[in-house]
Amino acid sequence: MKIPVASNPLLDRLPPHLRQYIKPQNYEDYTPINQAVWRYVMRKNVDYLGKVAHESYLDGLQKTGISIESIPSMYGMNRILQEIGWAAVAVDGFIPPNAFMEFQAYKVLVIASDIRQLENIEYTPAPDIIHEGAGHAPIIASPDYAEYLRRFGEIGAKAISSAHDMEVYEAVRKLSILKEADGISEEDIKNAEQHIEELQNKKVDPSEIALIRNLHWWTVEYGLIGTVEDPKIYGAGLLSSIGESAWCMTDQVEKLPYSIEAIYQEFDITKPQPQLYVTPDFAYLMKVLEEFASTMAVRKGGWRELQKLINSKQVGTIELSTGLQVSGVFTRMIQNEDNEVIYFETEGETALAYREKELIGHGTARHTNGFRSPLGKLKGINLSIENMGPRDLQAYNFYDGKPISFEFESGITVEGLNVTGMRNLNGKLMLIQFTECTVAYKNEILFSPDMGDFDMALGQEILSAFAGAADYLSFKLEEHVVSSTTIRPTLSDDEKKLLEYYQQVRDMREQKAVSLPLLSVIFENLQRSYPNDWLLSLEIYELMIEGDSATSTTLGIGFAKAVLDHLTALKETRPEVAHLIENGIMLLKN
Repeated sequence: MKIPVASNPLLDRLPPHLRQYIKPQNYEDYTPINQAVWRYVMRKNVDYLGKVAHESYLDGLQKTGISIESIPSMYGMNRILQEIGWAAVAVDGFIPPNAFMEFQAYKVLVIASDIRQLENIEYTPAPDIIHEGAGHAPIIASPDYAEYLRRFGEIGAKAISSAHDMEVYEAVRKLSILKEADGISEEDIKNAEQHIEELQNKKVDPSEIALIRNLHWWTVEYGLIGTVEDPKIYGAGLLSSIGESAWCMTDQVEKLPYSIEAIYQEFDITKPQPQLYVTPDFAYLMKVLEEFASTMAVRKGGWRELQKLINSKQVGTIELSTGLQVSGVFTRMIQNEDNEVIYFETEGETALAYREKELIGHGTARHTNGFRSPLGKLKGINLSIENMGPRDLQAYNFYDGKPISFEFESGITVEGLNVTGMRNLNGKLMLIQFTECTVAYKNEILFSPDMGDFDMALGQEILSAFAGAADYLSFKLEEHVVSSTTIRPTLSDDEKKLLEYYQQVRDMREQKAVSLPLLSVIFENLQRSYPNDWLLSLEIYELMIEGDSATSTTLGIGFAKAVLDHLTALKETRPEVAHLIENGIMLLKN
């Protein structure tokens, strides 16, 4: 059965560059073991988190359509999320940080549709539907938190990354895939972990995306709320981890008051967190976020922020004081003795925009080979070019169709045939076009006539710099190529048979029709062929003690005891899952 991808108007607003990450959920790919894992985690979570999670958690489960009994379908979630102004999409594991943030800005939850293996039931570094669906979704039922999440996405989408960030992203993605795949050697996993550790130990200045990712981790993923003495859980990483949600409440985890200083606290996704931050309320999260945003290039501009774009080696945008926006891969700048930017360059496809809309005739088709322009004031002229009206332009010999030469205070010279200009909504010139133009600086030719027409950007300074294009439609949709994709298991005959047993038990529970003879056969085969499997034995025991007809006979009572004895023996032979078995039994007793 193919479940539709979308059923929420918010998804229709998503731009093409985000749509490329969306994949069908393929609900039929979930196995009976997957469903059993979901059910165990959710039953344990609801029982425990009802006591320690933020008050909106349990209410949010109902509001967002998260079922305890079965993995949610994206179709159903979207119908219900629509009522609180959100939507959800399925993706394949980790996606690039800026894309993840931008989805949030559009009020769309990104949900990795895969689910953790039984072996990783307590925690997985890989994003999965337990983490995303059962962790993130319920808390957005709180309006204050939902607005924080949206605003975080809006700011985070503009954060500038570095080439190092993308290396780390690809390495983390690879490790998360390996840890959730069957048949991967310990050596391969160890090598992947070592590669991440080497990258994290590199001495590099943290980029904006690295800093805001830390804020995201310590709030959205691993946040506590309330007081240091009596915190409650709201972070999705804690809400979706039956192990760490209990661990984090012990004295072994240091609780710190949340502040802007959290941006400098690194984290390790492969280990439980040694410290967590506690915010007094969701409103305070917004205060810290805005405090960080005031330090970002999108609000500051200047040479340092342009340098961040150059270092990123990815498409970014600068906005000049005239409102002209230049989007492309920035490669160079020239500064004067006061460190002011007097010239910049991009390479490859570049687009010009104003107020996030591409200027007609100034897309990548025109600026295929990059864009370059001097900035600043003209030498010997008090009036800046952008503030010149038609009479001022004529006074300084700026005539359409006439040759002109002039010099900037920086020493950059421009000589060519003036063609035309373009003004913004306030009447300021923001672009002048020349033909047969030569631009020079200190014996270097920055632009020559053989390079085509010269479009000179006007503006005294760079007011803003941010990741991505000003108009996302300016650039052709590039498929995101990742170095690794989720590994799909090939099931053996024994594994297929085990799945059949899980499905038969699930059918009995859902149909409320327990067959003691069939259960006995399944249990016997389980003991003989799958002696290490504990979750199905637990589900069989659940049917026995909750089904009145099954336990009303001496045979039924004896069978229930046999299953319990098997589980008790498993606790001895498999101490690593003993607490999981015990927790499952305690749930049934409760």
